[in-house]
Amino acid sequence: WKPGALQIISGALLAILCTSCANLAGPEYTRPDSPGKQEWSNAGSEVSPSSTAIKPDWWRNFGDPELNKLIDRALSESIDIRILAARIEVARAGISQAEAGALPTVSAIGGVDRFTHSQADNTTRYSLGAEASWELDIWGKIRKGVEAQEAEFKATEADWRAGYLTLVTDVAALYFRIRQFDELSDLHMKTLERNQRILLIYDAMYREGLIPKTQLLQQQAEIDRLENELLEFGRLRLVAENGLATLVGTPAGMLEVPRAHLRKATHLVEVPAGLPSQLLARRPDILAAEYRVLQSHNLTGQARLAKLPSLSLTGRAGTAAFTAGDLFRATTTGLTSALSFPIFDPNVRARIKLTEAQTKVDEEVYRRTVLTAFEDVENSLTNLSNRKQQKEKLMQRQEKLNVVSDQIYAQLDEGMVSQLEVFEIERTLLNAEQRLLVNHWLILSDTLTLYKSLGGGWPDVVVGRSDSSEQ
Repeated sequence: WKPGALQIISGALLAILCTSCANLAGPEYTRPDSPGKQEWSNAGSEVSPSSTAIKPDWWRNFGDPELNKLIDRALSESIDIRILAARIEVARAGISQAEAGALPTVSAIGGVDRFTHSQADNTTRYSLGAEASWELDIWGKIRKGVEAQEAEFKATEADWRAGYLTLVTDVAALYFRIRQFDELSDLHMKTLERNQRILLIYDAMYREGLIPKTQLLQQQAEIDRLENELLEFGRLRLVAENGLATLVGTPAGMLEVPRAHLRKATHLVEVPAGLPSQLLARRPDILAAEYRVLQSHNLTGQARLAKLPSLSLTGRAGTAAFTAGDLFRATTTGLTSALSFPIFDPNVRARIKLTEAQTKVDEEVYRRTVLTAFEDVENSLTNLSNRKQQKEKLMQRQEKLNVVSDQIYAQLDEGMVSQLEVFEIERTLLNAEQRLLVNHWLILSDTLTLYKSLGGGWPDVVVGRSDSSEQ
């Protein structure tokens, strides 16, 4: 044989072996099968095929500067967002750790050995050297580990996006709640003022002996009820304000939201729902679940590749002498290669079974996440459609009650209506105004939920491709 013939033949055999084992890592990744939808069942006018219909800062559509300021503050100061961001950095460091497995390691070695002989003087030996070792990633086993960690990194990024959406919707929901309490308080205050005027009328009628004292006491009790409800609204507003303070990173009790009416401060908006197929590539929790399927897929491939031989190279260089002064007079070097074949290693088979089982779990979690997402969107669209229909009916009811109220108050001074009629119209009118306000708040809340259910304004992402498309 010629000197290089053996190397050529070995290289050819290795190439053939690589080709035959190329599929040992398993098939290429494909998105898990999941139940699909072609369209939303109750989308109404909200359907829009445009994937860019929702803006990244969609909350500004409500047209409330105070809300915008609170959300901007929460996104920069929230502890929850910082925790999620820190987890992204942990996953990023994990990529570097996985990549380090493909790099050589270098160690410095030094020592002093002392030998004792029964018939000779004691001997001291000094040594100093360095060792470099490198396991060649022939089959791509280390690369698979890196790809798995990269998938985990992408999943934590999606977790951050989901947390971002949750924070924005939670801040907006509490803000709308506070605005609702402000307007409810003012509605009750107006009703209280009307009842106080009625009390003055009854007091005058009582002094003239036209009505019994029980009727006067009943009116005073009605005023006490309204004042108690005003105190309750004030308590609920403070509790909501404390929750909002925590979300924006401020100690409870140190945030003051200016008073304003919900229906004046915040606009109702239409949310373009898009198509169900877009949800799979945009909603953060779905993306996080799919990236974790990809991570398990790559870990399974890495476990399968562990059945193949591994080749490592070790280089050494050093010097040794019996006196410290003679250390560098002579040096030795060496290069060792080792081929290891796992003939029997129960850990390899156990890890394959473990990763395959985990992949099945992650695939089912993904399918459940998709189904939950479809349910969230359908519920939000149904609720919005129903709330808007209810609003029309509530407005018609209030208009009729206003006519009745005007007639009763016109007859009140003349004593032509009973106290029961006054109580009934007061409470009915207040209830109608409250229900209209609550309906407005529910529409806003369902709009927030729909924005969150659709994945906000995040761009589309294709999981599992090196050129993941973001539109």
